[in-house]
Amino acid sequence: MPISYAVRLRSGRAGPDGLNIGLGRLLTAPRYVMSDDIHPGQLRAARALIGWTRDELANKAGTTERTIARIEEGDSSPRVRTAAAIRAALEAAGVEFIPENGGRPGVRLRK
Repeated sequence: MPISYAVRLRSGRAGPDGLNIGLGRLLTAPRYVMSDDIHPGQLRAARALIGWTRDELANKAGTTERTIARIEEGDSSPRVRTAAAIRAALEAAGVEFIPENGGRPGVRLRK
């Protein structure tokens, strides 16, 4: 399984490769990250649809509230197992994930 890396850039001067590296910070995502993670906006929208707090989702998915917060804020990419547990908890509550299909990814409640 490939290893994915996430780069979070801060303001600063662009380096020779065009990346902003002056004040940049490289964040390596955990190993074995899913390539098709749930987008942060989808996660927030899914929770809103079913009225769950971050803590409620964390309990249902077997993770921590801080992990949910970091994913929603785009500061972290979940491990495969964590992403699968979050998706399973939300889908069990009736959320359907809509993939990016020429538009933006979204969520809706199952009929």
